Amino acid sequence: MTHTTVPAYAAPSPKAPLERITVPRREPGEHDVLIEIKYAGICHSDLHTVRGEWGDDGVFPLVPGHEIAGVVAAVGSGVTRYAVGDRVGVGCFVDSCRTCENCLAGLQQYCTGELGSVGTYGATGRDGQVTHGGYSTHIVVDENYVLRIPGSIPLDAAAPLLCAGITLYSPLAHWKAGPGKKVAVVGLGGLGHMGVKIAHAMGAEVTVLSQSLRKKDDGLRLGATHFHATSDPATFEALAGTFDLIVNTVSADVDLGAYLGLLKTDGTLVQVGAPEQPLPVAPFALITQRRSFAGSMIGGIPETQEMLDFCGEHGLGADIELIRADQINEAYERVLASDVRYRFVIDAATI
Repeated sequence: MTHTTVPAYAAPSPKAPLERITVPRREPGEHDVLIEIKYAGICHSDLHTVRGEWGDDGVFPLVPGHEIAGVVAAVGSGVTRYAVGDRVGVGCFVDSCRTCENCLAGLQQYCTGELGSVGTYGATGRDGQVTHGGYSTHIVVDENYVLRIPGSIPLDAAAPLLCAGITLYSPLAHWKAGPGKKVAVVGLGGLGHMGVKIAHAMGAEVTVLSQSLRKKDDGLRLGATHFHATSDPATFEALAGTFDLIVNTVSADVDLGAYLGLLKTDGTLVQVGAPEQPLPVAPFALITQRRSFAGSMIGGIPETQEMLDFCGEHGLGADIELIRADQINEAYERVLASDVRYRFVIDAATI
């Protein structure tokens, strides 16, 4: 297999600052799409992985980035889904086994086959090569794992939809957020702000539960009807038994019992944030009102396309701050300080 090299930004080792390097990209095969990356979002998962915070040192040098928006630059001879010039995206995985029950059901993110769901970066593809992510100028992906971005969404605002957008759309759709449902989003960050927008567009009554009221005006502007500070114990008294669905987006230790107490009978608390340490659950917080505690991870290819189409129909994109590639390390520090509203996006032309 022949390769070419492209510029990228990579972490040379765990916790090291990212720096400019070149990485190999395979020449497009029969069913491959060569994408000229225009924009790449910075997800908190990138930081966790680069810093080795999820218990895996990873493969270094590591090129992060799984929120990718760009334009098709070339296609293989067998490609039928895309043509040169199409607006496309790539999310958190670039392949899977394609034969297990979940893959056949369009749930490739939960692939149980031998290959597993192949991450867009830091994984090993079926060709035996390490995958490199979207902090680069180009990427080659099988057409079956490429998404179409509606023309109504600017490409820079569309990039974060490929992770943050689908991470919130999937549980909201699965647990049927919509008219007559009361939905709470815990945390108003990169994930949470998309959850508010999407839940509101679905017709649910949306409440933001944030540590303070600092972002209240933003939350209401994004579509929330109510905004409460979780640092105030009175919040948990006033809202007890209120919600049909709570989506927790924060990657930090929280008192799950307190949040479970905010659910109605048969309500569900869905965890999408991924903290380093386990979160203890008090059984009686579940038992007494037949409540559920669940998890959700991104979405499969069909659902991700459904999410993009939904966002296109409703004019939804991420609230972003566009940065140059040489600002990535500064942006990482600002993400850790929660100093971004609400997603950094790298202009790939600066790589």
